[in-house]
Amino acid sequence: MAFPHRPDAPELPDFSMLKRLARDQLIYLLEQLPGKKDLFIEADLMSPLDRIANVSILKQHEVDKLYKVENKPALSSSEQLCFLVRPRIKNMRYIASLVNADKLAGRTRKYKVIFSPQKFYACEMVLEEEGIYGDVSCDEWAFSLLPLDVDLLSMELPEFFRDYFLEGDQRWINTVAQALHLLSTLYGPFPNCYGIGRCAKMAYELWRNLEEEEDGETKGRRPEIGHIFLLDRDVDFVTALCSQVVYEGLVDDTFRIKCGSVDFGPEVTSCDKSLKVLLNAEDKRRRGMDIKQMKNFVSQELKGLKQEHRLLSLHIGACESIMKKKTKQDFQELIKTEHALLEGFNIRESTSYIEEHIDRQVSPIESLRLMCLLSITENGLIPKDYRSLKTQYLQSYGPEHLLTFSNLRRAGLLTEQAPGDTLTAVESKVSKLVTDKAAGKITDAFSSLAKRSNFRAISKKLNLIPRVDGEYDLKVPRDMAYVFSGAYVPLSCRIIEQVLERRSWQGLDEVVRLLNCSDFAFTDMTKEDKASSESLRLILVVFLGGCTFSEISALRFLGREKGYRFIFLTTAVTNSARLMEAMSEVKA
Repeated sequence: MAFPHRPDAPELPDFSMLKRLARDQLIYLLEQLPGKKDLFIEADLMSPLDRIANVSILKQHEVDKLYKVENKPALSSSEQLCFLVRPRIKNMRYIASLVNADKLAGRTRKYKVIFSPQKFYACEMVLEEEGIYGDVSCDEWAFSLLPLDVDLLSMELPEFFRDYFLEGDQRWINTVAQALHLLSTLYGPFPNCYGIGRCAKMAYELWRNLEEEEDGETKGRRPEIGHIFLLDRDVDFVTALCSQVVYEGLVDDTFRIKCGSVDFGPEVTSCDKSLKVLLNAEDKRRRGMDIKQMKNFVSQELKGLKQEHRLLSLHIGACESIMKKKTKQDFQELIKTEHALLEGFNIRESTSYIEEHIDRQVSPIESLRLMCLLSITENGLIPKDYRSLKTQYLQSYGPEHLLTFSNLRRAGLLTEQAPGDTLTAVESKVSKLVTDKAAGKITDAFSSLAKRSNFRAISKKLNLIPRVDGEYDLKVPRDMAYVFSGAYVPLSCRIIEQVLERRSWQGLDEVVRLLNCSDFAFTDMTKEDKASSESLRLILVVFLGGCTFSEISALRFLGREKGYRFIFLTTAVTNSARLMEAMSEVKA
């Protein structure tokens, strides 16, 4: 059954409740240390914390001074120290060094460690090894859903991508399951669930177990969200590797959006100060106001207009800055090469372009990205090209990048075609063997075989490269390809569109086989009778390993076309540079 064409999109759930819950839980944890205390916060928790509880709220709950967790002795004179950290080994060593320094100096104070979003056994082991396990109290701040926009929730776990897709570390999957459980507790059960990818399958099963344990909580609740879709990042690396051309994507690629806001430097603000701007997809002006609200609105309007005018001039400044940078990099030439790779034309020319990019030492991250795009679209590089590009890269940027190549190969991002690599019949059997842990270690050639991308065949099957007659008018987008200037429909978004149209994976068997996901594509249709037609047009899409602004824009467009609304939940917002940095062993 296909979705009805309904231009009136359903209302989104109110996610401000998630912020309130997180704030209340944090306050509760802080109050367990009554009296004045100093709070040590890990750097990458500062921005999310700022969106939940600002400094004045912390001060109200007797937080005296704030410190950043960094590798230097603490100058705090407080009798109580509280640490708000990610569950990382280096943080445990840092805390241990402070506590042990106090012990040496004969000083006694109270220490509390709050792990966010959860604590891991390994962390407690380190505290025990360091001999301070009995001196500190440990707690969890289960904060894993940060609303960045009206339709975008982020878990702010950028390390998820490397941990799972490179190291095979599954520890964050439980965090995802807990987050889904919280959403279904607050917004009712999800009647229809679809997923693709190994990680999606594990997260789904863990989440289902949690639901069964607490079956009573959501029983009888009306679903607010009709469909949920879980998708692994490695199902579609191509989209994440392409240059973004939608505005938010360009801003992210150029200035780095952090936690839903961006710091515009002097080159944008045209003064010597930097300014932080919150990005939001919704228009601030609300329709359907009564007279009294109108009066208030008008009195506030002038203030608002001034602010909007300031914001507008900032965004204009940002556009100018992006255009300057992009012309410098010869953006058009770059985009032309990317489009050629996606379509499978002029591969030799594209390879020469990448070689030139490496020789000119434009940027180590950019060069890697282009090599990965070439590898995935071409189903691996022929050995001669692989060796030559790798050698040129290491000579140009330094031999310390050698380990990065090993990582990219392991993750299936940059692979070498095995000699006689046309074993299509054997292929699915071998990939089954490789994904089965019990099979033990199989040679490298076989494991790279399992990671084949089959991009060309998938692209043909799903019509990812639109045939365009005449000019593609970006002002009047005709399909999701507009997010890549009309050249390519994001694979992840096309899969979601097709599955939703069919309400299952039926008829997509060949695509699923080509994606090497036949064991990990699933549909769970539970009873829809309680779901209203409104809720059935609300779809939650969960990206495991990161989601790009291009994908968000494409699905927002699809929603407008088909009369449904998408809500996004991602482990973090990502882009090609973040993906490459996660795989790199050379820290910038």
